[in-house]
This record gives sequence, structure tokens and C-alpha cells, in this order.
Amino acid sequence: MDEASEPTPRWLTEPEQQAWYAWRRMFPLVNAGIARDLAQDSGLSEADYDVLSVLGSTDGHRTRVSALAVLMQWSRSRLSHQLTRMQQRGLVRREEVASDGRGAEVVLTPAGVAAITAAAPPHVESVRRHLIDVLTPEQLATLAEIGETLRVRLGVARKGSD
Repeated sequence: MDEASEPTPRWLTEPEQQAWYAWRRMFPLVNAGIARDLAQDSGLSEADYDVLSVLGSTDGHRTRVSALAVLMQWSRSRLSHQLTRMQQRGLVRREEVASDGRGAEVVLTPAGVAAITAAAPPHVESVRRHLIDVLTPEQLATLAEIGETLRVRLGVARKGSD
């Protein structure tokens, strides 16, 4: 392909550039503050909390490993390593699925239930402190609308709708 036939890049306009830079600066700052608080308050990592909270919202606090990977938008490998670390700490356990013998389920243990139950109140306060309470109701509505637009555009299933 010669240079003349290459498409011209659609460079960002000044307002688009400002929005992109704001996103790039905002996301890691908010996320880092919440992750730091989570680790200090509960000893859980973001990944721990994500797994525990998703499992905590499933029927019987259990689901197939493959379904959990899809819900979390994680690779099976990443999830497997995370589950191994959590299993070593007694937060989850893996069980074979009796009905087919091929699949495995991950189950929240009583220690996992206790961990997410204890971690949730300070975690939600951290989310409030670093994001929710900083924004006006109108800004929150806009943020929610933006998030939903991106979710739909990128084809990511809404939690609880699968």
C-alpha cells in the first residue's frame, strides 16, 4: 500500500483531546485511591473483592468457573490464578460439577462470605469519598449514561442480565 492510499488519521479535536486526557488522568487516580483503601481496610485486593462480590451475588454463592470468567470479563488463565490464591487463603473452593464431571464450580466459603460482608461497608464509603460524593447528581447521571453507552457499544453484558 502506498502512502497516498493510506487513510488519513482522524486526529482528536481540542475538546476531544481534553476529554481523553481527563479520562486518562481521572481513572487511575480514582481507582488507585479506592484500591488503596480496600487493601488498608480489609486486606483484600481489587481482584479479591471483584471475585467475592460477583460470587456473593450468585445463587448459592457458586457458579461455574467459565461463567465467572465471562461475568468478570477475565481470561480463564487470569481467573484460575486468582482463584488459586484465594483458595489458599480459604476464601473460595473449587468443586467438580456432579452432573457432568467436566466442569468446575467456584464456591464462596464461610470465610469468603465473612470477608466480603466485612469489606463492603468501608469499600462503599471509599467509592463515595473518591467518586460519588465528589460529583453533582447531574454529573453522576452523565457518568452513568456514558458508562452504559460504552458498555453497549463494546458489547459487554450487564451484570445480572446474563
